[in-house]
Amino acid sequence: MRAIIISAEDISVSAELNDTFTAQKIWEALPLEGTANIWGDEIYFGIPLVIEQEPGARADVEVGDLGYWPPGNAFCIFFGPTPASTGEHPRAASPVNIFGRVKGDATRFRTVQSGVTVRIEPSNNEQE
Repeated sequence: MRAIIISAEDISVSAELNDTFTAQKIWEALPLEGTANIWGDEIYFGIPLVIEQEPGARADVEVGDLGYWPPGNAFCIFFGPTPASTGEHPRAASPVNIFGRVKGDATRFRTVQSGVTVRIEPSNNEQE
């Protein structure tokens, strides 16, 4: 399982990547950096990858899911309800390719403000 570190301000969390095409493309592009946009309890930012929507893409996601949003070429971190949610679960604006999951408490991202730099890099503990 490949592992990454997501850092924003004083927050640093580990995440695991799935065995998907999107996860592979993101892994190959690391390190990545972007400016946080906040949409409810979601952080998203553009990355320099163009990846098509995968067959399993979905809008209904779980707290801690990492998604790639094809319309915006964006890396998404879901940690609670979004403006598209009808309950307590996150919902993306449109289907996202789920490519990984935060290990631990994803709600720690609630303190991140729009405009903050988010950095994604391989974990020193990653295992192939």
